Amino acid sequence: MDESQQYSAAEMERMMKIQEVLLRAMAKKITWWQAAEIIGVTDRTMRRWRERIEEQGYSGLSDGRKGKPSPRRVPLATAERVLGLYQERYYDLNMQHFHEKLREEHGIELSYAWVQKALQGAGLVVKRHKRGAHRRRRPRRPLAGMLLHIDGSKHRWLNDGRWYDLIVILDDATSEIYYAQLVEEESTRTVMTALRQVIEKQGLFCALYSDRGSHFFVTPKAGEKVDKQRLTQVGRAMKELGVQMIAAYSPQARGRSERSFGTWQGRLPQELRLAKISAVEEANRFLRDRYIAVFNAKFTVAAQEKGTAFRRCSRTDLDWVFTIQTERVVAKDNTVAIAARSWQLDKSRFRHTLAGSTVPIHEHLDGSVSMRYGPHVVGRFHSDDSTRKTANPERRGKGGSMEAGENQQQVSSVSETVTQTV
Repeated sequence: MDESQQYSAAEMERMMKIQEVLLRAMAKKITWWQAAEIIGVTDRTMRRWRERIEEQGYSGLSDGRKGKPSPRRVPLATAERVLGLYQERYYDLNMQHFHEKLREEHGIELSYAWVQKALQGAGLVVKRHKRGAHRRRRPRRPLAGMLLHIDGSKHRWLNDGRWYDLIVILDDATSEIYYAQLVEEESTRTVMTALRQVIEKQGLFCALYSDRGSHFFVTPKAGEKVDKQRLTQVGRAMKELGVQMIAAYSPQARGRSERSFGTWQGRLPQELRLAKISAVEEANRFLRDRYIAVFNAKFTVAAQEKGTAFRRCSRTDLDWVFTIQTERVVAKDNTVAIAARSWQLDKSRFRHTLAGSTVPIHEHLDGSVSMRYGPHVVGRFHSDDSTRKTANPERRGKGGSMEAGENQQQVSSVSETVTQTV
């Protein structure tokens, strides 16, 4: 006969109350003397109960006269250690994460249900509310590389007052993480850096799924559909590589990446705290060298079909594809200017002057700037290059970066003007 069937409803209710009080005493939130007072038993009875738990183990509280002791008894020392570990070291971990740490780091093999009930009974974890209405999830793509999700999540990842964006790229078919790094802010430059690393490591993929951030799409009017004819710099780079871009119109549509970020927020800050990491560079190295692999080992699922939709990228010009591009007309003195910045072009071998010519300007991910005339590179300037000169410093507050206004105009427009304030 099931143990719970041997008790009346009143007895079960009383035992549940006693169980919670005993767990609070084990967690040292109250003393054993206070537990006896709350339950309404004498000190002597409480001493007997504690001795019985030490001898037979903890399994809630069952009356020995009612039947056999539970086979799932847990030694009192183990129960106290579990509760102590959560209070002293793992206080900010979610239930599943803590259960994994008990098994992997401390060799404590307890069921998830026991750990959950023990933490909740001791008042260390708040009981969850009932889940909301059921929603049907969109089926996964059958092959890896068919659809990648990219998104950023702003959070206090380093357990202090600083906010950073975590940019993550994951596969729709398997939930495998291909890229995860902390940045000051999600932007054209940081998104391009992420996409380039994935393409160099995994290969070209079929489609990219993202929100309607201004570095992904141009939205003429808030809340309306994106304009697929007016490409942002990211959109232009993806088009050059033959990757389709798909816009999500609600957080629910991005459910897979949203759920992934819920897991990231429930685990990464705690892992960084346990590893005593408080600097962004250290955190990113931890992600690259260790944690992405650990995360994938726990949460990656098998694709529905064997094979891959990734293909090797044969292009050798990714340095030019992943740039912020605009076009300018060369002035009579062979200078090219964007707002407060100007560059002097040297004399070329194939033409005595480029004055009046339209040249594309490429701002690379490393901060350097290049100008091309057809297949020829007619200028290359590094961020600290002395050949670059700045005119009208008082205008520097407006339009000083190509990235600042690149999402407001079509990339293909020859007369493009950067007007957005940096």
